[in-house]
Amino acid sequence: MRLIRVESGELIDTLAARAAEMGITNGAIVSLIGSVDSFRISTMPADDATTDIITTCGQPAEMTGTGEIVDGKPHIHAVMAVEGNKAVCGHLHAAYVGTWFANVYIAPLGD
Repeated sequence: MRLIRVESGELIDTLAARAAEMGITNGAIVSLIGSVDSFRISTMPADDATTDIITTCGQPAEMTGTGEIVDGKPHIHAVMAVEGNKAVCGHLHAAYVGTWFANVYIAPLGD
């Protein structure tokens, strides 16, 4: 198990760069936990699984998720808890860490 801690910057780009530095090109993202200042996430419309409905949220959120790294590219599904006890869920396209941090626990696969 490897830990990548992101304390500032864009989460997915930072994760990809740090995983590459560690020699991880494929692996399971076993756990993602932390808080972000803003994020971009998507779901699919009921009538077209090939299309993304992207939502940009310019507010802080508590975050949890899982996913994978395939050929060096992170793919994360996350639940973002926002003000009002609401959850925004889906495929995480971007998340900006600044005030707090994000911890990503990775189980490398055959690297």
